[in-house]
Amino acid sequence: MSISLQVSKIMSIPIGFGCSTKLFMVYIKHLELGTQPYPTIFWRMDLDEALLTAPSSSRNKMEIFCWCREFEHIMQEKFEMSAMGEMSFFLGLQVQQTESGIFIHQTKYVGDILSRFQMSDAMPIGTPLPQNHGITPDLKGESVNSSYYRAKIGSLMYLTASRPDLMYPTCLLARYQANPKASHLTAAKRIFRYLKGCQDTDLWYPRDDSFDLTAYSDSDFGGCKIDSKSTTAGCQFLGSRLVTWQCKKQTCVATSTCEAEYIAASCCCSQVLWIQQQMRDYGFEFLSTPIFVDNNAALQITRNPMQHSKTKHIEIKYHFIRDCFDKRLIDVVHIPTDHQRADLFTKAFDKSRFDYLLLVNGIKVIPE
Repeated sequence: MSISLQVSKIMSIPIGFGCSTKLFMVYIKHLELGTQPYPTIFWRMDLDEALLTAPSSSRNKMEIFCWCREFEHIMQEKFEMSAMGEMSFFLGLQVQQTESGIFIHQTKYVGDILSRFQMSDAMPIGTPLPQNHGITPDLKGESVNSSYYRAKIGSLMYLTASRPDLMYPTCLLARYQANPKASHLTAAKRIFRYLKGCQDTDLWYPRDDSFDLTAYSDSDFGGCKIDSKSTTAGCQFLGSRLVTWQCKKQTCVATSTCEAEYIAASCCCSQVLWIQQQMRDYGFEFLSTPIFVDNNAALQITRNPMQHSKTKHIEIKYHFIRDCFDKRLIDVVHIPTDHQRADLFTKAFDKSRFDYLLLVNGIKVIPE
């Protein structure tokens, strides 16, 4: 909205904003504090949970508190509901708020799935996959119950909403759900053993940090043993806060590491544009967002619009990153492989490298 409302309004989501097919409403309140218009406050009502959000840097927190109580009173007159206070649990995610930052985790869910799959007493291990795991289709291996295997993979996939460290191993094993073998089930059990030793691992969002948008793009080369396709990996940060991450098999077979990395950078660019648009709705403008790439050839293809024999076969849809670069929406920056944060989503590592990637991606253990 471009002007302040004189009254409170309950409205449906405007056309152009995606939402689920279920009932979804937003309550909007504009406050005027002195001569300074106060930012919009949103109350999201979805299913049986509601979430109220407002800027944390409030000049008049008492005003916000009074308005919240007023709204709770109005809603309780119409519906049977109760106010739960500061958010600690929402849509399956646990939220632990401190003065220095916010922890987002799924510790309760981890305990539930360990119990469900009888892994509560498993021996902990330091990494979800060994560095040289050798996971293949294993066509001659012993078949296992596919429903049980899918249930395990599905449980892990749900957990990746707050556990980026599980993204690569889970996506890798998900490729074998159609015909799982004993070797795949053993690898899945190892991930649960890893979970047993780090149930309290979470995402850490510090309060006092910059708000610069940055992105990291990476790819393996022909890593899929089924069809030789490469894996696109990417992660995006606001300051040091990891906000989105990707691990997805590419739809075409790359003929070189350069092509695989270029496709990954293009996909990362799409995610950056989406974040830029989302943040624009909240009053933030990001231009020339750096995308860090560790492949010089892919970087030069992005910066140089010339087409030659080694790039003419690349699908046109991936070249839109050049247009974004020309418009200064993004920038491509070289980074040494040792500092490539998106490495976490392309392959398995030894314990020391794995721990380093957890640290730089803001994945840490909840303090006591």
